[in-house]
Amino acid sequence: MFTTYILLSQKNNKAYVGMTEKDPISRLREHNDGKTNWTSKNGPFKLIYYEQFYCKKDALLREKFLKSGVGNRLVKVIIKEFGT
Repeated sequence: MFTTYILLSQKNNKAYVGMTEKDPISRLREHNDGKTNWTSKNGPFKLIYYEQFYCKKDALLREKFLKSGVGNRLVKVIIKEFGT
């Protein structure tokens, strides 16, 4: 199973969109432990949204979409709805 997810920084309210083959909660722990450069500077994070896919290609396409102009607007709507 593959997961595309959105994290919200509790430090500065910035969103992080990613894709993983791991359990989304495990991946959240890794981000909060500072395992990546960007998340180490902007954490801690909370998981606000995720979608699961059987196909890695579909998860990567969804991640790419959420990072695009139109997708970024959707991320903002998701943050507004679920980010609090």
